[in-house]
Amino acid sequence: MASRENIALMAHLMRRAGFGARRGEIEELAERSYEDVLELLLNPQGQPDADMDTLYRYHPMAERSLSVPAGQINWLYRMVTTERPLQEKMALFWHHVFATGDSKVESAYQMLKQVQLFREFGMGNYRDLLVRLARDPAMLYWLDQNENHKRSPNENWGRELLELFSMGTSNYTEKDVFECSRAFTGWTMGVKVHPLLWGPHLWPFEFHPEDHDTEVKSFLGHEGRFDGEDVIDVIVRQPACHRFIMRHLYNFFVADEPQVPAWPIEPPRDPGAIRELCEVFVESDYEMTPVLRFLFNSSFFREAQYQKVRNPAEVVAGTLRLTGDMNAPDPRWGDLGNQTGYMGQSLLDPPSVEGWHTGKEWINSGALINRVNFMADQVRNADLPGVRDIVERVAASNGHGMTPEHLVDECLDLLGPLEVKDETRVELVEQASAAGPVELGTQTGYEDFRNRVGEVMALIAGTREYQFG
Repeated sequence: MASRENIALMAHLMRRAGFGARRGEIEELAERSYEDVLELLLNPQGQPDADMDTLYRYHPMAERSLSVPAGQINWLYRMVTTERPLQEKMALFWHHVFATGDSKVESAYQMLKQVQLFREFGMGNYRDLLVRLARDPAMLYWLDQNENHKRSPNENWGRELLELFSMGTSNYTEKDVFECSRAFTGWTMGVKVHPLLWGPHLWPFEFHPEDHDTEVKSFLGHEGRFDGEDVIDVIVRQPACHRFIMRHLYNFFVADEPQVPAWPIEPPRDPGAIRELCEVFVESDYEMTPVLRFLFNSSFFREAQYQKVRNPAEVVAGTLRLTGDMNAPDPRWGDLGNQTGYMGQSLLDPPSVEGWHTGKEWINSGALINRVNFMADQVRNADLPGVRDIVERVAASNGHGMTPEHLVDECLDLLGPLEVKDETRVELVEQASAAGPVELGTQTGYEDFRNRVGEVMALIAGTREYQFG
């Protein structure tokens, strides 16, 4: 049997490099070496892909999605059922960084195509991913690149490429934005027809050489007859780019940072960690997998348990994976696709090109109620296989008698392992004690016990500590 310390570390890895797992799965993984499990996560091609055909048979609107809710069903189903959790988590990471919204794109089908781009190439080379992003029709339309012409440059894509997708503010000039935009003239897309007129369809990337500015550009201290790929080659060599992307990676996988607009004036939480990540990033020629390997093996990652607030996608997918609910097509998927939006994260439709504010800003009065209610409703349902397993494990730990203190401690262990403040534990024990002695000896007693385990877990789900992942 693996030690509690190893189980806690494995649970931490599976929460951050995926969407969590049930306790039995974590214990099995903890019997293996940490490094071996990490290599499985880093090499998703060795695991079967999600069975989307089964979903599409029962929810055909999720395949060629006309609406955002249908597209959200598609993506959330993958998060809940995938055997390639880190691949899916990286797709979510890039959706945070390269935020693109259906509010303008008006094609959930095209948005899912962009997510597929992140899924296929998000663990590969960052430079190549930027080039593919610059040719992605959803991004082109989102940032008006289809209106960027040789005789009338549109700076929207060029500005956001520098400000939000690669370097951050204060690391370039207005002249650089203009020259960057000139380099991308002629990069455009086919005619966009609204899906209500033509049905869900994908738009092609097109390059119009007659509309490309072939004159010399001066960009970030370099001169040449640059096109878009040349500009990206210059960008990825900038130390500011290395720091910016690695800080995003730290914020998403390790611990909460200040919001992105504050980065020019707020230093990183762990400057040494950012520096080390940058070194690996450059040494690997901007490959993401070696960076992820270093990150998840680092001491700063291992020591950052429960140091970041779970985003809504992690809340919903992680809770469903824990409880074993919704691991197949089900009529309830129609509503579940909306759940992350109720908590402040409408997948496929971020509020702006800046994306979502993370960390404690996920928590406000409305979002917190929805988060806690969703978690509580799931973990108190003893008919779900994951909850039933936890109840049985708590019952098996009975020993010489089940006290409210023991009940609380077992639930904290099986939902984490989770450490809570003394005052939090005291309150949980008081609530668990309110119903009287814990009985297990009779059928009626066991039914009551099941309910009490569920209620204790619902209370834990509402604690500050559990909202961190």
